[in-house]
Amino acid sequence: MLSNLLKNLSILKKFLFINFIFFTIIGIFLFIYLKNVQPNLIKKKSSNHIEVINNTIDNLTRLNVEFVEDDIRKFLFSTRFLFQNLDRVIFFDNQLNLIGDTDTLDLDPRSFSQRLDIVEFEVLTEKKTKEITEKKNIDVGNNNVVSLNDVLLNYVSSKNFGTPFTFTQEEFNKFKLTTIKNVMQKGENIGYLAITENANDVKAAIDERKTFVIRTALAIGLVILIFSFVLNRYFLKPIKNLVTYTETIRNKDPKVTNLDILKKRNDELGLLSKSLDDMTNELTKRISHAENFSTDLVHEIRNPLASLKSASEILHDTTDVEQRIKLIDILSHDVQRIERLITDYSQMLKDEVALSKEKIKKLDIEPIIKSVVDDFNNIYKLKRGINISYSNDGKNKYLINGIENRIEQIVANLLDNAISFSGDNKDVIVKVSKLENDKVSINILDEGQGFKEKDTNKIFKRFYSNRPDKFGQHSGLGLNIVKNLVDLHNATIRASNRLDKKGASMEIIFPNA
Repeated sequence: MLSNLLKNLSILKKFLFINFIFFTIIGIFLFIYLKNVQPNLIKKKSSNHIEVINNTIDNLTRLNVEFVEDDIRKFLFSTRFLFQNLDRVIFFDNQLNLIGDTDTLDLDPRSFSQRLDIVEFEVLTEKKTKEITEKKNIDVGNNNVVSLNDVLLNYVSSKNFGTPFTFTQEEFNKFKLTTIKNVMQKGENIGYLAITENANDVKAAIDERKTFVIRTALAIGLVILIFSFVLNRYFLKPIKNLVTYTETIRNKDPKVTNLDILKKRNDELGLLSKSLDDMTNELTKRISHAENFSTDLVHEIRNPLASLKSASEILHDTTDVEQRIKLIDILSHDVQRIERLITDYSQMLKDEVALSKEKIKKLDIEPIIKSVVDDFNNIYKLKRGINISYSNDGKNKYLINGIENRIEQIVANLLDNAISFSGDNKDVIVKVSKLENDKVSINILDEGQGFKEKDTNKIFKRFYSNRPDKFGQHSGLGLNIVKNLVDLHNATIRASNRLDKKGASMEIIFPNA
């Protein structure tokens, strides 16, 4: 049940709820502790009282002191040092008559009262209260209803008779502790002995502990509130903004959530916001790219499909053998064109998936270019007499940040494009050089017909192909793939016609590593 309750709460509410549970548990233990503090402190003082009472009874027995007023008075005067640390010690005979009181040691012996009701802690009449207060300087409380006489009477008839009995009393903001025990001599009860002590230190200790507990609880509560505010202000609200941002993206809501404030943070939430925003933008670009690509592919396929439909309708109606052969050639050409488009499109998608898994690292592109040039020379030198030469500017190592197999793909696609526009027995040149700021340049020159386009940037568009004599033999994706790979490496590519002779020039400039 608790887990289900916590599951539906926010992080802040979970934090406050769990703190409340722990705070309650600790509070219960502290309450139990405070309840047990007073009895423990009282027990410690009552143990001292019991020890004094036992010592006094032993002295009375040893000295053969009779439990009468004169003997007890002499005993008190002779042994008053025994009671110097106590506020008051009172002796009663077996009939509960007062026969001795340490409060009267400094008074005239006649001041000893004959009856217990005159020295009760709570006197019932104002006259008696004033009399005892003046004679013995006894503090009394007007709100108390239990007297020492009552306590003694109850003690005599209770099951505690024969053992020390301790009780507490508060009056005029004073906390008094009294211990009573009967006195036995020769197996008979001869009287009672009561010790009264001002135990304000017990009250002070209890109050001090209570104050400490309350102060600590308030301090902890304040810390929890401050921490909750900080947690909510600087952590939970930004996380909520991130959640809102992701929900907006998921639901395609036109409402835009601004993450610029979060992105300015220098902590983990700032890094998370930047990463999430970059990832979202990248996914948006990929989705847009895929949608545009699909649209372009559908448009490119629609033309050969229309041609296929027209040719098939004419083929169905014509009986001319020569015309039928031409129509069959058109059908075959259009089918090959569609197949090439789909094959290249599928390969491009595979390349994009592979790109997302590959990592860019520092590498020297010279060995990579030499390897591709050698491979193409082995094929086209024998096949068409085309010579592909490699040269550099004599610098040491041409380092870039890149992906090795993608660099191979770029160079191979550009060489394939240059060869396709070149006649037999022509030359293709590949140059590598270092520019200012250690940028690396790759320049591929051919001796073909050059570019007819005024704006050469259009040759990098998807499905663009300007080959009237080879219509349908190329999908128009080769240079577009090169452009995407060049952009992946944060490089630039420029297409132009050669100035020294007829032909085209493709130059790629990579940033320094």
